[in-house]
Amino acid sequence: MEGIQTLLTKFATMKKSTKEQERTILQIFSPKYSNNPLYNNIPLATESVHAGFPSPAEDMLEESLDINKLLVKHPAATYYVRVKGESMRDAGIYDSDILVVDKSLEPTNNCIAVCYIDGEFTLKRVLINAEERTVVLMPANSNYKPITVTPDNDFIIWGIVSYVIHKIERG
Repeated sequence: MEGIQTLLTKFATMKKSTKEQERTILQIFSPKYSNNPLYNNIPLATESVHAGFPSPAEDMLEESLDINKLLVKHPAATYYVRVKGESMRDAGIYDSDILVVDKSLEPTNNCIAVCYIDGEFTLKRVLINAEERTVVLMPANSNYKPITVTPDNDFIIWGIVSYVIHKIERG
C-alpha cells in the first residue's frame, strides 16, 4: 500500500506507478457497458435546458445517451461506490449518493477522494502541501474533524471522485 511519504514524493515528482493489487480488486467493481439497447438508448434532448429564463420548447429528441460512456473515461480504472454518512454534505455529497471514482487520476490538492487509512475507507477532500510534505483529509461538514495523515498511518488514495449521482428530493 502506498504510504504518505510515497504519495508526497509521487505528488512532488508527478511520476506514475502501477498498483497491480489495486487494479485486480477494481476490476470486480468496474462498470461495464451494456449491450442491452434499453440501457444504451436513453433519449437526450438536442437543446440544453436553461436554468434561468425559459426558452422555446424543443420537441425533438434526436440523440441517445449511454450514461456509462458519459461518466466513465477510464473503464478499467473506474468504479461506483455508494456514500454512507454526512461528512461531505457541504460539498454536495449526501448519504446514499453514488460516486463515480477514477483510480487512473492523479491526486491533486483539493481533490475529493476515496481514501483508505488505518483499515477504514473514508471520503474526504485531500489537501496536499508538497512544500511542507503534509496531507490532510478534510471533511465538508463542521461536525467532523480533519484527519492529518502521518508516516505512521497505513494510507492510500483509492481513487478520485469524478462525478456524484444523487436523487433530487421531491417536496
